[in-house]
Amino acid sequence: MSSQTGTSQKMTIHKLAQMKRDGEKIACLTAYDASFARLLEKSGVDVVLVGDSLGMVIQGAETTLPVSVDDMLYHTRCVANGLAGEQGRALLITDMPFLSFTTVEQAVLNAGLFMKQGGAHMVKLEGGADQAETVAALNRNGIPVCAHLGLQPQYVHKIGGYRVQGRDQKSADKMLADALTLQQAGADLMLLECVPELLASEITSALDIPVIGIGASAACDGQILVLYDILDISPGLRPRFSKNFMASADSIEDAIAQYVTAVRQGGFPAAEHVFS
Repeated sequence: MSSQTGTSQKMTIHKLAQMKRDGEKIACLTAYDASFARLLEKSGVDVVLVGDSLGMVIQGAETTLPVSVDDMLYHTRCVANGLAGEQGRALLITDMPFLSFTTVEQAVLNAGLFMKQGGAHMVKLEGGADQAETVAALNRNGIPVCAHLGLQPQYVHKIGGYRVQGRDQKSADKMLADALTLQQAGADLMLLECVPELLASEITSALDIPVIGIGASAACDGQILVLYDILDISPGLRPRFSKNFMASADSIEDAIAQYVTAVRQGGFPAAEHVFS
């Protein structure tokens, strides 16, 4: 039995589901350390993702593939420390890195590490209906799951680059079917990356769980971006679906707050940030 009864302000999967039902947009961002985590918390971000994007924006790799379980555990713990305390509100999600969930047993073990030692509240994994068994096993073991469809960076070499997914009818139908299968398996959240606006809207309407978009659609229940992209400090070109919020900000904190406001009020994403 838990002794904590005064955590009503904490973001939970049930509150995220209620936000979807109420039409209240969910603001999410990535973070990789305690200092930025505190700024995100202060700015009212609902969900913080320790993304395996750290391989590119922190470690300088060309892809997310070299990121290890130890890397993710270290950065998750750092972010959890930044979000800690009675006033901490944001839900913390950690990416399952490449080849860390090739079997159900491996997935449960690694996800358990992220929650027990890292302080995560949920894990995110890439993959379609083929991951349903893994999602169901995590669900049975009390581990909330965010599924990830559309552009899946861990498949970058298989799909031939960072390309918009679901533009033809066959792949669009499969993505919708995958989303429904993963929801049925127990996924609590869905992330859609680089998906045409019409398909993203269809999937968002079809699912009971919240759908978070990145390069998907304003019709999604929420949005997420890589923190370093909105601060214009990521190496290389900023993705089309992102926006430099530092351009009109007086400080980093102001840029983050502008992003949260834009998501909540429907000002982001605009037409130039989505795909048809």
